[in-house]
Amino acid sequence: MASRMGLIGCLVIVVALLKCATAQTQIASVEYEVGDSLGWAVPPNTSYYSTWASTKTFYLGDSFYFNWPWTGNQNVVPVPKPYYDNCTSGGIIIASPVIYTPPSTGTYYFICIVGDHCERGQKVAITILPAIGSPKSSDSSLTVGAFFAMLATTAVISFLHLV
Repeated sequence: MASRMGLIGCLVIVVALLKCATAQTQIASVEYEVGDSLGWAVPPNTSYYSTWASTKTFYLGDSFYFNWPWTGNQNVVPVPKPYYDNCTSGGIIIASPVIYTPPSTGTYYFICIVGDHCERGQKVAITILPAIGSPKSSDSSLTVGAFFAMLATTAVISFLHLV
């Protein structure tokens, strides 16, 4: 009976360790207001939004709040990189407020096509990285949790052979 209780206890430990080994560490999604306190407006300099984006790390699941006053003459247009570089429209014009959550990793480009706003720096490129803990197709390394789960499994099997 005692060996049966020991076996059950070992199985519970192995299951718990395997659960920990396969759990992914996720950070909470963040909603960013594009431009922080400035919001989405003609910036004070042409590097304002690129500087804003470069000071943050964006992950899959994060969302971006483009906000400007209803009385403001602004818009936000998602565009491909060549349109972003040349401040030319080719996308759908969106009115305020807008919350955009990128569907996948990669770089997303947004511009304002009112007058010369884009040329004056009202454009932003946002690069989205995989969520923390997401499996990477090229990553075949053994995680620490998986290593300890394998170690515990080996210990349990060795223990069972002794019983």
